Amino acid sequence: MSTEERFDAIVVGAGPAGSVAAYCLAKAGLEVLLVERGNAPGSKNMTGGRLYGHSLEKVIPGFWEEAPVERRIVNETITFLTGESAVSLDVKSKQFAQAPSFTVLRSEFDSWLAGKAEEAGAMLACGVRVDELLRQEGKVMGIRSDEDEMLADVVIAADGVNSILAQKADIRGELPAKHVATGVKEVIELPRQVIEDRFHLTEQTGAAQLFVGECTRGMQGGGFLYTNHESISLGLVITAEEFADAEERIVDLVEEFKMHPLIQPLIEGGQVVEYSAHLVPEGGLNMMPSLCHDGLLIVGDAAGLVLNTGYMVRGMDLAIASGEAAANAVIAAKAGGDFSKQGLSSYQTALENSFVLQDMKTYAKAPKFMENHRIFGNYPGLMEEMMVSLFSVNGNSAQPVRKSMLTSIKRHGGFMQLAKDAWKGMRAV
Repeated sequence: MSTEERFDAIVVGAGPAGSVAAYCLAKAGLEVLLVERGNAPGSKNMTGGRLYGHSLEKVIPGFWEEAPVERRIVNETITFLTGESAVSLDVKSKQFAQAPSFTVLRSEFDSWLAGKAEEAGAMLACGVRVDELLRQEGKVMGIRSDEDEMLADVVIAADGVNSILAQKADIRGELPAKHVATGVKEVIELPRQVIEDRFHLTEQTGAAQLFVGECTRGMQGGGFLYTNHESISLGLVITAEEFADAEERIVDLVEEFKMHPLIQPLIEGGQVVEYSAHLVPEGGLNMMPSLCHDGLLIVGDAAGLVLNTGYMVRGMDLAIASGEAAANAVIAAKAGGDFSKQGLSSYQTALENSFVLQDMKTYAKAPKFMENHRIFGNYPGLMEEMMVSLFSVNGNSAQPVRKSMLTSIKRHGGFMQLAKDAWKGMRAV
């Protein structure tokens, strides 16, 4: 590519946010370049693999009919783990179909979504590392990759949590460790029928499970398990700030997690076919940079658009909606011939009026609440003790349930502490 090439927009990063932005722009007839650092879309992207479908459904109605989604989630489980035990809240309902969500493998899904952008008319360039932003009088005018310069009216930064473009534009510096987590995932291959038998699923339905407690040795974070067609995505996410001083290696914790009495039977006989690690933005509004600049918009993980409420982790639906909103802002800016911060400001307005920033604000206190170590250290043990007491019959005279529950609560911090944490938790979510 050379300096003669000019585009209406250059999108950096072919994840969900970037590909949706490129797709919407190309469908509107704009000249779009979609740049991906990896050898293929999805080759450098890693999540647990859960897509809440509402935002992509708005962009591509009925997308799951053609997209390489794995399974539609009908079974949600939250599990408190101790060393040898587990206490789970399990929900299985057909009503989940009213707002469908799916497990996905990012290498396949991202490749499909970038392909949709290509079909719409976007140019996809893989294996391209963006070295810096080109500017003229403070306005972003394009990108430079090695010796090649590519010009555009607008650059959309969709280059992930460690956004190089946001740093190059002096929008933010290095991310504080408390605002990111380290995520590690294994994809464990198993026959389709084995997965369906073990998780009580039908051919297309799937299960999602989140874990808290011993899997992270009491550190802030948790585990996840998602069922795919012929594999299971299993992993841990631990806050980087806590893990920096820990003696354990996260790879060792993953192995211990796999050997837990609850997990081991679910993955028995499976073969690890993929291993990946990634930083996850978890600072919420506190880590969000300014999103709109002269000739530059920030979307997806680069904008910190991830929600972790403890019982739910969301990222892709927020990323997709931000990509669509960014594209609409660029389309409006082109119509008005104004690509300044003011001319692109409809992006910020659209996010504020949509679920994206409204949900981020609703759960703004969740990251702070999740710093409470009792959630990961004390309360899994409390749940185990209370449930074992509730269901055990040993020949001794039975105590009233309220008395045995209060005895357990006293042993794990006391009623007042539990009440305070419960109140803070309700206010956070």
